[in-house]
Amino acid sequence: MGDLLLWLVSFFFLIALLVLVVYQLMCLADLEFDYINPYDSSSRINRVILPEFIAQGVLCVFYLVTRHWFMSLLCGPYLFYNVRLYLQRRHLVDVTEIFNLLNWEKKQRLFKFFYLIFLLIFSIVWMILTTLDEHE
Repeated sequence: MGDLLLWLVSFFFLIALLVLVVYQLMCLADLEFDYINPYDSSSRINRVILPEFIAQGVLCVFYLVTRHWFMSLLCGPYLFYNVRLYLQRRHLVDVTEIFNLLNWEKKQRLFKFFYLIFLLIFSIVWMILTTLDEHE
């Protein structure tokens, strides 16, 4: 039962990360179609970037602490990318450059989105396998 609870916590962490990335994509799409101005868009995106980085770091540490080595290895590249962005001070969206980098920012968030979907599928599969093992 404990392992199933761990996979449920992982599932909800991944859902929260997906919500944050989708929110950023929606802000970029609104900016692209001129529904909001660049200042509002960048301030909304910058508000959720650090919570996204922290949640992803906590998830990776969670996998390490619970000894789910394969999932922690899968989280490693995403964590490394986020840490590298943060250390290079390129994690925030600049108001003056947002139009020039709009396609890059959207591609970056889409890659994160599909990577998180990939992790979510693995998490669901492991959750189902854990449930079947405990049922037998």
